[in-house]
Amino acid sequence: MLDAMRKHWMEYLIEAGGLGFFMISACVFGTLLEHPASPVHQAIADSFVRRVLMGIAMGLTSIAIVYSPWGKQSGAHLNPAVTLTFFRLGKVEKPDAIFYVLAQFVGGVVGVLIASALLRSALGHPTVNYVATLPGESGVLTAFFAEIVITFLLMFAVLTVSNRAKWTRFTGVAAGTLVAIYITFEAPLSGMSMNPARTFGSAFGGNIWTALWIYFTAPPLGMLLAAESYLRLAGAHKVFCAKLHHQNDKRCIFRCNFDRINEDITVPEAIAAGSLTGK
Repeated sequence: MLDAMRKHWMEYLIEAGGLGFFMISACVFGTLLEHPASPVHQAIADSFVRRVLMGIAMGLTSIAIVYSPWGKQSGAHLNPAVTLTFFRLGKVEKPDAIFYVLAQFVGGVVGVLIASALLRSALGHPTVNYVATLPGESGVLTAFFAEIVITFLLMFAVLTVSNRAKWTRFTGVAAGTLVAIYITFEAPLSGMSMNPARTFGSAFGGNIWTALWIYFTAPPLGMLLAAESYLRLAGAHKVFCAKLHHQNDKRCIFRCNFDRINEDITVPEAIAAGSLTGK
């Protein structure tokens, strides 16, 4: 554990900073679009249009983080459910998984606290509510299953795109596009979390703990189901790395076989090469 911290502390810090930046962005745009005193809110009366704009803002934020120098180095997980899924797929060492998850939770909390210091009481206004992810009017069960569905689709898309040589560079775009779509259309059902650390950051900052269990269980479950489905369809030898963007000059701390992505590897060849075990 200490050896991993000594070697990979920069990646852990980046994960915290990345989610922190995402939360600051969410708080700023949430306040601009939803606070009644905001000129943007006053100019756009239609709540659906405001959700579209929020989706675009957060989708672009996600894409920017993935393709930033920081995201290229850490892999831009920014989400405990993503990290745990890649751990299940054998691409992340246990100490790195633990420190990534801890860093993500710290980043989510710090990001909201920074936004709260900048926006003051505006962030706590009932219409903004610390951009907390809460079940919609359809109730907690709808929110739970909605979170499973959207996280399943997100992770399945990430695995499909990131492990195809012709598509891999577009992984961040695919993920960011889904974030934008989900905020626009799914947010009324569950608040659109997909991320335990993201939800915890808002909950901690605003002391809002409603139905927290949904956002701690549904996203990991949805992503792990996506991983199992991908493994059955493509095989473990078709999971090359845990980075969302790999075609860069940054080091990779994962069990990485990305250099073999252009090869048509059969399962026996992958076992011999060690890509099923990450060796």
